[in-house]
Amino acid sequence: MEEAFPGLEVEINVITTKGDRIQDVSLPKLGEQGKGLFTKELEDAILARRTDLAVHSLKDLPTDFVDGLHIGAICEREDVRDALVAPPPVRSFNDLPDRALVGTSSLRRVSQILAARPDLETAPVRGNVDTRLRKLDEGQYSAIILAAAGLRRLGHGDRITEYLSSDLMLSAVGQGALAIETRVEDEEVNRIVGALDHNPTRIACQAERAFLKGLGGGCLVPIAALGRVVEGEVRLNGLVARPDGSEIIRGESRGEATDPEAAGRRLAEELLGRGADRILQR
Repeated sequence: MEEAFPGLEVEINVITTKGDRIQDVSLPKLGEQGKGLFTKELEDAILARRTDLAVHSLKDLPTDFVDGLHIGAICEREDVRDALVAPPPVRSFNDLPDRALVGTSSLRRVSQILAARPDLETAPVRGNVDTRLRKLDEGQYSAIILAAAGLRRLGHGDRITEYLSSDLMLSAVGQGALAIETRVEDEEVNRIVGALDHNPTRIACQAERAFLKGLGGGCLVPIAALGRVVEGEVRLNGLVARPDGSEIIRGESRGEATDPEAAGRRLAEELLGRGADRILQR
């Protein structure tokens, strides 16, 4: 923002969220208590005008916003893939030995891991990226799976053993994208953060989030989606899975880039009609 607006001074206000403080419980076990786990304190600060904007990992943001707040900008996406991190001699996901213990706190990842390799075992791993890497290095896990974007942004790209393809591991809604949350009526702040908005990323993520909202799911449900903007249209792949990987319902939708939400809603309706409703009810 300072580069886009010479003379502007931006102060960073670090806020610790409930999700940062709770390290001994896996996210799926929190259930309804997990809503807003990484966002509520930041949103409270914006509404109280203690801060003008909040930077989120978009995949942490609920699809329904607190009154008075919205996404002022979505930054250009980093690598959207998940990454396998494992010690030698493992060089790929397929190299993992039978019954290898893979660390992840994501039901989305667990379901796709077990669908591809039912012989593997999974266990929750909490903490920031450095903590998770330390637990791997201590031998608590055979491998861990993390978002490639987080590893790369924090300078740990060299720890990536393999980038996992979307055919194997479809990413979370909004993965790899940063969202800037602001007050709706704050015209000056919205004008400034607008310089950070990346339209193709925004279009793709709008389709993904409309898909998630159409399913009525959240980040604690095995739902995955990836949108792309290609030649003036948005192309969306999505899935809903049982946590044990025994059933995965996949689909694809295309639509005009001018109305990405329509593509997301269509795909949600299609998957619900093919049995995703049963999975989500359970």
